[in-house]
Amino acid sequence: MDDYQQEIADLETQVEQLVEAEGDAMTIAELSMQLDILKAIYARALDLYQRGLRDEDLRYGLRIQGYGDWTIENVYAFVYERSVELEPNPHHAFVGGIKTADFELMLNP
Repeated sequence: MDDYQQEIADLETQVEQLVEAEGDAMTIAELSMQLDILKAIYARALDLYQRGLRDEDLRYGLRIQGYGDWTIENVYAFVYERSVELEPNPHHAFVGGIKTADFELMLNP
């Protein structure tokens, strides 16, 4: 389990504990939204990372954009930063934007 998966698992546990303890609904909603976003970013970063293992152009694109070598950490940083730059939308549209964004195209030199 990498650091990103651990962060997601920890947040899931926190949300579950709050729900079981009938915690503050607003806090649960906010943490659940954060969890959705982290899951979407991680899924896209992992997919892009795996594609880049077979595609030198993607690895080159990451390097020339200043993210360094092809590591999951650097790919995650790229996907995270590009996700933040997406058009601000309501939560579900934002998560949907992350899921449909063409991060591969964003790396093509």
